[in-house]
Amino acid sequence: MTPEADARLPRAFTTPGSASFVEFLAAHDPALLPSGRVLPAGDAPSAPHGTTIVAVTYSGGVVMAGDRRATAGAMIASREIEKVFPADEYSAVGIAGSAGLALELVRLYQLELEHYEKIEGSLLSLDGKANRLSTMIRSNLALAMQGLAVVPLFAGYDLDRGAGRIFSYDVTGGRYEEHDHHSVGSGSVFARGALKKLWRPGLDAAGAVHVAVEALYDAADDDSATGGPDPVRRIWPVVATVDADGYRRVADDDLAALAAGIVAERTAANDARLVGRRRDEGTTTASNASDEPRRIVHDDSAEREGDAP
Repeated sequence: MTPEADARLPRAFTTPGSASFVEFLAAHDPALLPSGRVLPAGDAPSAPHGTTIVAVTYSGGVVMAGDRRATAGAMIASREIEKVFPADEYSAVGIAGSAGLALELVRLYQLELEHYEKIEGSLLSLDGKANRLSTMIRSNLALAMQGLAVVPLFAGYDLDRGAGRIFSYDVTGGRYEEHDHHSVGSGSVFARGALKKLWRPGLDAAGAVHVAVEALYDAADDDSATGGPDPVRRIWPVVATVDADGYRRVADDDLAALAAGIVAERTAANDARLVGRRRDEGTTTASNASDEPRRIVHDDSAEREGDAP
């Protein structure tokens, strides 16, 4: 074979085919896909896990937020991992599960959407994006069954409906549309409880960001694998809004001010609770003292005087 022939791209790169980059890679070099790898027999290797992601809709868009902690067993593997990413201009994806595999899946998904846009000359619909992600998760089922599961949360702005939408998944690739708000990850149980209490119709973008950060704060308060705002290290959650103007990440300075306000509000509430508790304890102590039985002292001095000769 001549050197000129060696320098040419393989035929797969010049042959028209599907607009899916994943399908192209599966035909050209399937070993490069996460699903193309086979783990050795035995237990899955210990790997860092991402934790809590929340998504909140508001009037005209959606907010996605994720904490920054990754854990490996009982250890903190990283305090500043990022778990929320732009999927494309009008959508975001957050990761929970095996961190390394999830990050690779996100990069592959971003390339999948970019490849489609370049081949077709148009954006996928939001439902189409959600379906593509579902297919990619399903292809990872073999690794998920060995303990390396990836469970993302997908949200975006629907250009046709003019509204934000949220989609959740299971390890088999099942896709479910969520309404108003949702959370995934180890702290999701606590985050969902907070979202139910805090979310309300008609929120604006700032209000939705506040709700998302409060929900992450509650999750971090009860779940050791979820990291809360860290003012000492200046580490804040990754928070992004997606609306008609596209994907925008909330600045760290804004998150620092928001976190400080939440901490101050909760500190004041806790101080008031402590003052009330001390007042109640003081009232109970005084009441107990007044209820003590009186000691009756019998004075027999007069009796002794009358008996004197």
